Amino acid sequence: MSSLKDICSGLPFDPLPPNRGRDPSMPHAPIRTPNLTAEEERLALRNALRYFPPSHHPTLAPEFAQELRQYGHIYMYRFCPVLRMRAYPLDEYPCRTRQAASMMLMIMNNLDPAVAQFPQELVTYGGNGQVFSNWAQFRLVMHYLSEMTEEQTLVMYSGHPMGLFPSLPSSPRAIITNGMVIPNYSSRDQYEKMFALGVSMYGQMTAGSYCYIGPQGIVHGTMLTVLNASRRYLGSGDLSGRVFVTSGLGGMSGAQAKAAVIAGCIGVIAEVDEAPLRKRHEQGWLMEVTSNIEQCIKRIREAKRSKTPLSLGYHGNIVDLWERLLLEFERTGELLVDLGSDQTSLHNPYNGGYYPVQLSFRQANQLMTTDPDRFKTMVQQSLRRHVTAINKLSDAGMFFWDYGNAFLLEAKRAGAEVEKAGGGATEFRYPSYVQHIMGDIFSLGFGPFRWVCTSGDPQDLAVTDNIAATVLEEISAHVSDRIKQQYNDNILWIRQAGKHKMVVGSQARILYSDQKGRVRIALAINQAIADGRVSAPVVISRDHHDVSGTDSPFRETSNVYDGSAFCADMAVQNFVGDAFRGATWVAFNGNLMGEVMNGGFGLMLDGSEEAAKRASLMLNWDVSNGVARRCWSGNSNAYETIQHTMEENRQLRVTMPFPVQDEHVLDRALQG
Repeated sequence: MSSLKDICSGLPFDPLPPNRGRDPSMPHAPIRTPNLTAEEERLALRNALRYFPPSHHPTLAPEFAQELRQYGHIYMYRFCPVLRMRAYPLDEYPCRTRQAASMMLMIMNNLDPAVAQFPQELVTYGGNGQVFSNWAQFRLVMHYLSEMTEEQTLVMYSGHPMGLFPSLPSSPRAIITNGMVIPNYSSRDQYEKMFALGVSMYGQMTAGSYCYIGPQGIVHGTMLTVLNASRRYLGSGDLSGRVFVTSGLGGMSGAQAKAAVIAGCIGVIAEVDEAPLRKRHEQGWLMEVTSNIEQCIKRIREAKRSKTPLSLGYHGNIVDLWERLLLEFERTGELLVDLGSDQTSLHNPYNGGYYPVQLSFRQANQLMTTDPDRFKTMVQQSLRRHVTAINKLSDAGMFFWDYGNAFLLEAKRAGAEVEKAGGGATEFRYPSYVQHIMGDIFSLGFGPFRWVCTSGDPQDLAVTDNIAATVLEEISAHVSDRIKQQYNDNILWIRQAGKHKMVVGSQARILYSDQKGRVRIALAINQAIADGRVSAPVVISRDHHDVSGTDSPFRETSNVYDGSAFCADMAVQNFVGDAFRGATWVAFNGNLMGEVMNGGFGLMLDGSEEAAKRASLMLNWDVSNGVARRCWSGNSNAYETIQHTMEENRQLRVTMPFPVQDEHVLDRALQG
């Protein structure tokens, strides 16, 4: 039986572990189609064999070649550990520094089968969000971390551990970059080739930065989005009897069912793949499941009538569901849906992220590998049908938003009617959830702050929950009504979090907080560790989808209208600034498809004064950077927020914009 000591001892060469291949009981990533030439196949194989002494090449080369041709990538299944992947308590990891152990814990949580979407392919979420490119990299990283001292930094190149390099005790213990591709070569086709060659990978956000905490994070974000959408579109935060229709129950989208019920509405979520549907039902996150579309319509009516919160999973294609809801409206005049969105993985539309309505799940999986061009055509046809139904229901009074999954972007590329007359480069017929719902919240400094109790003890999590709620309650007594609403939403969330049984994998929690709240929560938790009220260190982090962490013109920065939405200075500055202000590790992810740049961090609190200093310095920067940028772009919420922050911290000095107050000045200048 394998142990933590075994997987931290490096690559096993003598003897090689048996090749068990893929575990048929686990879900697996779609087959990739890199379309390598014969020479590129040789290069991919040569690159993979670099990890092993030449004496093993005759054994490994044929099986790696088979993996490449059968699955489109060399995952090195032979080296997948037998040991159950999960977040073991910090003290169980064989290492020289607890900072390294905290990273080991977070890595193993990302690969926990209860957490990861495709564990054996090292995919945490999103269909292609890799932790590593292959299992040799995992074993080498665990080995390096077990031997690391506090005067070394692990350098990671797109899943590959370049090695341990001398550094200062104050330096990050790991610097991670993923998908850093020269812009002219950043495309889907190049991404598939580079990943197959083993030279780059897509880390999504918290997959490649080792900071994913399961779907809890997006449960909270989705709950806040639905609540604030209801306030904006329906005029009330009371969602009883209101219907929210969307799609996806996978790695992140699976949170939608739980979020809908917590928000108090009727959530109807379509999913074509039975495995995640069944997983969410068994978790208790999905209350009911049906593959009968007429039963689905019947249950929507019943729940609307009784105003009973419900999460209903429809095992079928979202396009069929939208078209059936439209048919019901055309037949009866009754609009059964109030709010709509979509969480299919359209950042990856042609390799399992979106399933066209014309095909069954099995047929689609076959066609995407046997005839990729025909599959692409069918995806685009499906997207046009998808949008047509949404447009007609929207005209009837439904409110729809893009969830930042590239739905509207890919629909536009497919020729669907999503153009906005007179709209800017990042605007469509429907807003993104950042533009209309969450963007102003980001500009107030609120975003997804999270922490992980490394003891693995639920009691530690309960203590930190209470600490966080108490801190937020104290702050909320002295803020404006607009900010108080956000605090109240999060106080309610954190007070009820234990009851909702959010934990999947590590003992982790998430809430939305502004700069002041994040710093005070971190310092209070650090003090609780020092006092012994929390039994072991706590790792603090955040989603990259935050105030400062991501430059993404169709999502996080879609409400930036000064022309800089396509610029990535903010995310790069955040990564660099976090690194020298005290982060335990930092990560920066490029998107090999050329759509986004994002960064994140992990910081271990151990109860020391040094940890408190690091947390205060780094968290203040981590929020202020993005608020300052949003202020400069012209956002009034961000202007007020950064102005107030400067008043509280005299060392902070931000360049403030002077807005043009008279548009005629521009008219006269340009006419002259």
